[in-house]
Amino acid sequence: MSFIQRVKAVFSGKKASKHVPAVPSTVPKEKKPHAEKPARGPRFVDGPKRASEPEVWRGGPRKKRGEHHAPAHPHPRHAEADRAKKPAAPWDPSEYQVPAAEGKTRFLDLGLPEELIHAIADQQFRYCTPIQAKALPLALDGVNICGRAQTGTGKTAAFLLTIFKQLMERPAAADRRKGYPRALIMAPTRELCMQIARDAEDLGKYTGLRTLAVYGGMDMQGQRAVLRDKHVDVVVATPGRLLDFRQRQDVEFSKVEILVIDEADRMLDMGFIPDMKRIVYGCPPKDARQTMLFSATLTPEVTHLAAQWMHRPATVDIENEHVAADTIDQRVYIVTGEQKFTIVYNILRSMKPERVIIFGNRRDSTELLCDNLRSQGVDVALLSGAVEQHKRVKVLEDFRSGHVAVLVATDVAGRGLHINGIDLIINYNMPEQAEDYVHRIGRTGRVGEKGISITFADEIDSYYIAAVEEYMKQPLKCVPPPEEWLAPLPKPQLEKKRRPRPAGGGFGGRGGPRAGGRGGSRGGPRRR
Repeated sequence: MSFIQRVKAVFSGKKASKHVPAVPSTVPKEKKPHAEKPARGPRFVDGPKRASEPEVWRGGPRKKRGEHHAPAHPHPRHAEADRAKKPAAPWDPSEYQVPAAEGKTRFLDLGLPEELIHAIADQQFRYCTPIQAKALPLALDGVNICGRAQTGTGKTAAFLLTIFKQLMERPAAADRRKGYPRALIMAPTRELCMQIARDAEDLGKYTGLRTLAVYGGMDMQGQRAVLRDKHVDVVVATPGRLLDFRQRQDVEFSKVEILVIDEADRMLDMGFIPDMKRIVYGCPPKDARQTMLFSATLTPEVTHLAAQWMHRPATVDIENEHVAADTIDQRVYIVTGEQKFTIVYNILRSMKPERVIIFGNRRDSTELLCDNLRSQGVDVALLSGAVEQHKRVKVLEDFRSGHVAVLVATDVAGRGLHINGIDLIINYNMPEQAEDYVHRIGRTGRVGEKGISITFADEIDSYYIAAVEEYMKQPLKCVPPPEEWLAPLPKPQLEKKRRPRPAGGGFGGRGGPRAGGRGGSRGGPRRR
């Protein structure tokens, strides 16, 4: 038997002759080809694929999809955005008919683009509010506006419609860089920033312009990614977070065409003026941009800022004789501190409001109030400075959608909370600042709707009534509560939690600083 025959016999399983020598180890073994497996090569190099295996790349350059292909696995957030971008059914402008009315300005009379009229029709807006009727004709012509308006009068829509019309009429440069917004809206609080961005999405949904809200307390990387990867037209921001992004070179203001400063008086109160100066002077010169400043009060300090930051502004002042809206039924009840919770529970049970906000002055008192309402079977949510930002967003969404009807809050919700259908405001505590009273009750009775505010005046709260009356230029009628509101509770109230005393006992006496309090001074900042 030849050598080749002996090798074939070994591989075929046949028995060779007993005298056949072993195959030398130096002889290479014959490799059987496997046609069904592709030849292995460098990673990410195109090669034969199994017919049933989808094309998925784990790294390196991605193969571009055709325009007719949808993303393989869209993120839920992106899927929602994609749904919003789907073309809607054709809109017939003739469907939006508003009859002319004496003394009223129609949005149809302002020469707005059809895309904005379409959005206005979706929102069922018909006639301008006083601030809109006075500010919009000037602002749409490019005039700088310094406006005073009470809360809930529609000034947000006034500057948003101006921004969208101006940006649509002046298309962006083809070579503009990312991170250079064309319009910048500054707001003092996260809640107001979120609300303005929400209104911008509603009014600008047919314009093709992109709006981004930039504020603290939320995922910084998500906001940063949008600034770096997308062309953002309108940025709504709080001062601190915006300067953080500028320091990281994620955003630049030098190309801003329109600057809006909302609630300038609150900016002053919260100490944001140094940050705002850095932002304003980072924008183009005041004679090279349009600037709109709005404030609930035009104090000398606000007027001084307007003179510094604006070029020949037109003042639009629509402050009424009464600071609070006439659509709010204000009621003040003389009570004791022990009666407050009982009355609140019976009000909720008897009036059954669709949405109600109960305001307190301190975090601890609002937490106790919230716990007591839950113990009585009331579905309630808490909104205060102690609540993390992502939880605040969830609370506001539940309240806005109607999943929660009762919201207990500190003054973090006193401004910037624009939710339709709030028919009742309860001041569990009279605010220490008269202006805060107006902003609290302004959450109801908005833009012509009816609302009710109920305020408790106990042994301490009654001292603040005179300041509120002077600020509002009208008296508050104080009456005892109805007897039925004093009906006994189904369950006993929860006891107030005592704060633990610090180690060492503060020299064993009661005259030392209170734990977690303001120390020996009563002039420190309030906890909200």
